[in-house]
Amino acid sequence: MPGGGQEPGSYYVGVDVGTGSVRAALVDQRGVLLAFADQPINQWEPQFNHHEQSSEDIWAACGVVTKKVVQGIDVNRIRGLGFDATCSLVVLDKQFRPLPVNHEGDSHRNIIMWLDHRAVSQVHRINETKHGILQCVGGVMSVEMQAPKLLWLKENLRETCWDKAGHFFDLPDFLSWKATGVTARSLCSLVCKWTYSAEKGWDDSFWKLIGLEDFVADNYSKIGNQVLPPGASLGNGLTPEAARDLGLPAGIAVAASLIDAHAGGLGVIGADVRGHGLACEGQPVTSRLAVICGTSSCHMGISKDPIFVPGVWGPYFSAMVPGFWLNEGGQSVTGKLIDHVVQGHAAFPELQAKATARCQSVYAYLNSHLDLIKKARPVGFLTVDLHVWPDFHGNRSPLADLTLKGMVTGLKLSQDLDDLAILYLATVQAIAFGTRLIIEALEAAGHSLSTLFLCGGLSKNPLFVQMHADITGMPVVLSQEVESVLVGAAILGACASGDFASVQEAMSRMSKVGKVVFPRLEDKRYYDKKYQVFLKLVEHQKEYAAIMKGD
Repeated sequence: MPGGGQEPGSYYVGVDVGTGSVRAALVDQRGVLLAFADQPINQWEPQFNHHEQSSEDIWAACGVVTKKVVQGIDVNRIRGLGFDATCSLVVLDKQFRPLPVNHEGDSHRNIIMWLDHRAVSQVHRINETKHGILQCVGGVMSVEMQAPKLLWLKENLRETCWDKAGHFFDLPDFLSWKATGVTARSLCSLVCKWTYSAEKGWDDSFWKLIGLEDFVADNYSKIGNQVLPPGASLGNGLTPEAARDLGLPAGIAVAASLIDAHAGGLGVIGADVRGHGLACEGQPVTSRLAVICGTSSCHMGISKDPIFVPGVWGPYFSAMVPGFWLNEGGQSVTGKLIDHVVQGHAAFPELQAKATARCQSVYAYLNSHLDLIKKARPVGFLTVDLHVWPDFHGNRSPLADLTLKGMVTGLKLSQDLDDLAILYLATVQAIAFGTRLIIEALEAAGHSLSTLFLCGGLSKNPLFVQMHADITGMPVVLSQEVESVLVGAAILGACASGDFASVQEAMSRMSKVGKVVFPRLEDKRYYDKKYQVFLKLVEHQKEYAAIMKGD
């Protein structure tokens, strides 16, 4: 709940819809979180690689958390509301009612989630067209983008979904529509996930070529023909009906939204770093890489001029910070991978029991257990003969290869807690090596990076943070507010309210440095060798695949 002694001023509400929960925060003009709430949301996996959610369920959860964060405060001081969400696909009919995205015909499940990989055949065909638009997604479109999912719906659910559909929303745009009744889309979602160009608009030839000419015929009304920059004020603000749902005052400013990772980037990348001894002090903001790490990880680099990076999405103009081009690298599973590895181990029940007895999370317990068994060596050296390739859900960047699988080499016959802790460490290191690979691709193409700005759930794990510093050789900046994604959403609301002249001004005023973690440079040679092994793993995997495909 809000703390006492707060000077009268303006408040903003940020709402973040993640993969597993909806979170909200009440934030003041200095970017300080005054109240926080979260609420889990349902997910369905009716078959392998099909992941679905419900827009009604998500909107109801939004109301639960917003009502909690404004309890006991003067709601008349709330000036703006901002939303961010995963880039999941919401399908509604012409009367804005949910439509089924599944063979069961369950219209309650009307969202294809971002991590859904059902449209493999469709994305393969899209990539075979070699259309020029693919240059803005690193040369190869990901199965996680919206075009292949839309094509899947047309080909598989023609009668129950496609023919009845009136509106296809990215989840962040669905939320801003629900709040305001305005169907205008955010430039962020359309540019990053739907192939829209900030300069040229939609490309008719692309949609016709891939078999979705329907959109061209109706002037793109189903996927958005009014586009606004993130932070722009929508319509007449919060509608009376939405105000009742959310427990907020009707008429407050509601901002054009952001994808969740982009909100995290907005919440961290503009922080004032003076006095921390960082190389990026006094350098342009383009020397900073924001890494938003939760269920998956996104690597956000910005530039003054467009930079094309093979296997990395973008360049997208003004998709995160107005006036800058965005390149977005990513790892499809990171937090989800760590959970998968740890929870699937034979020693997990023992770990759970010991962590519970000590009132710790399993990861805090694992970190302290690693400190216990490392003896005199640095903790990272425990994996000298255990190596992981982390692409259990394919590679998003920079290899853009959906067919890649996870690899582990160096397993032994024992399955005790020590083994679990070391496998967990090797997995965290593998994710950090994946980040290093993305950084090398960005720099080879023309980015110049010196500092990592981490946020998201995994940034709360000190081992994850230290490994990213050690393995990339770059300092890691953590925000004063750990919930940087929510600060980013609140920044949008602050911009929509008119309290700040620009997104950049709001960023610099509302994001603050909390802690800086420097790399242990004395361990560099060890991690350079492990990185060589890391690169060999994928090289070998491709060789194995070639052998098995051969005559």
